[in-house]
Amino acid sequence: MPKIIKNGIVVDDSWQRLNLAEGETPASVTLPAGPLLVPLEVWLTRREELLGRTEPLGVWLAGADDPELIAGDLAAFSLIAIEFLKFADGRGYSTASLLRRRYGYKGELRAIGEVLRDQLFYMQRVGFDAYALRADKNIEDALASLKDFSLVYQGSVNPPLGRRAAAVVEGA
Repeated sequence: MPKIIKNGIVVDDSWQRLNLAEGETPASVTLPAGPLLVPLEVWLTRREELLGRTEPLGVWLAGADDPELIAGDLAAFSLIAIEFLKFADGRGYSTASLLRRRYGYKGELRAIGEVLRDQLFYMQRVGFDAYALRADKNIEDALASLKDFSLVYQGSVNPPLGRRAAAVVEGA
């Protein structure tokens, strides 16, 4: 079973990520039982069917996907994953921040795809609480990166700017 970092610890990932095989469409793909993470296009095509499931449901957004498309359905998702296609693509940070701040999503927010150690601290700042690292990366080393910085100078989703940092920024 693959491992992820969730809420600051390494855990087994029990979610099955649904990928469309060549020739499959969102309407034709078979939905397996169990906790299921579906791409946005499957959610949009089969929303009513997916809402009728009793198992936990998640949706994953690609970098270009608009989070507003799921804003009215956030209560249906135990997990929202945001895919990073490459290290230099920052759209996922904005999507995470929008989901937390504008839309008030409180469930698990997971970074998937090209997720590397150097990104985790910053991902946490915009609201991610789970990370599926790239397969060739050391998960324990990445976990340690969440503690790379002990003080922040900007307010963010997680954690907001604290008194100590505010005093430093204001010159107190």
